[in-house]
Amino acid sequence: MRTPLFTLVMLAVAAALYLSFRFVGNDYLFFLGYVVLQYVVIATAWNILGGYCGYVNFGSAGFFAIGVYSTIFFYNIGQAPEEVFPEFLLTPMKWIFPLPLPVLIVLGGVFAGLIGLGMGYLTLRLRGVFFAIATLALAVVLETFIVNWSFVGGSRGAYVIPPENIPVFGPFIQYLFVLMLLLAVASVVAARLIERSRLGIGFATIRDDELAAETSGVPTLRLKLIATVLSGALFGMAGAPFPFYIGYVEPNSAFNLSYAVNAIAMPMIGGTTSWVGPMIGALILSTLQQVVTVTISSAVNLLITGLLLIGFVILAPNGLIGLWHDWTGRRSKS
Repeated sequence: MRTPLFTLVMLAVAAALYLSFRFVGNDYLFFLGYVVLQYVVIATAWNILGGYCGYVNFGSAGFFAIGVYSTIFFYNIGQAPEEVFPEFLLTPMKWIFPLPLPVLIVLGGVFAGLIGLGMGYLTLRLRGVFFAIATLALAVVLETFIVNWSFVGGSRGAYVIPPENIPVFGPFIQYLFVLMLLLAVASVVAARLIERSRLGIGFATIRDDELAAETSGVPTLRLKLIATVLSGALFGMAGAPFPFYIGYVEPNSAFNLSYAVNAIAMPMIGGTTSWVGPMIGALILSTLQQVVTVTISSAVNLLITGLLLIGFVILAPNGLIGLWHDWTGRRSKS
């Protein structure tokens, strides 16, 4: 299926999902759907660097938090521009601020992508466990910086008050759901396009044998920098609407361990070598976590994630997609 047709199919599925939720008329579905779609974007973002290139990123929560706090930064400017700009700039700035949420999502992606570029330039000469530790250290540095930055709330946190209703959409959560739905579609389409392009082939050569790729003339550092920028940008865009979803953000919620763990577990469960693997893993695991949160407790979520991750690493290291390929391969031989 060609990319334009695939995009139209995905948009049609997204429209059908939104209309079905509207037909049911229960806003809880939009709250649940937002979280599930958010993890589809997060899992896809991690897989661009961790799955396609084979560079495991433990600093996922840091990139997510960049998107979160970029939104808080611009939101606070919109609430009190006189504290930021000189008097002669107040009038034009009041025309610009407050920024609409789609613009904040783009800005979150830009800032997180730039941080990804800087991180990649500093750390991508490392490999294996050394690179993973470096990404984790970056997340710790970013959290320390945010905790001590009073303008975005610091350690005390920050409040973001969303409007109650949006024209056309109605309740604000439905507007948030639609934005995250479109972002999930865009991330999946982008991942599929990358996988089937020359860029994806270059990523695969790095994952399979980076030394051989370098000796063959593949610009490995440039490709890895592209991967970190794309991955970081998607993480930032996933995090940008989060303050409007939750209403109150403090560093522990933005840099939550669950984002880093789920970002790794979901592609591993679904399969890391294909665009569809992270999507399947995110849909299954995040839906299960939401059901457990409602029926038992949110404290069980990481336990479930850990058990599933251990099980798939031992029994199905290539994820559900790998199991499917193995099963279809055995059927064709028989």
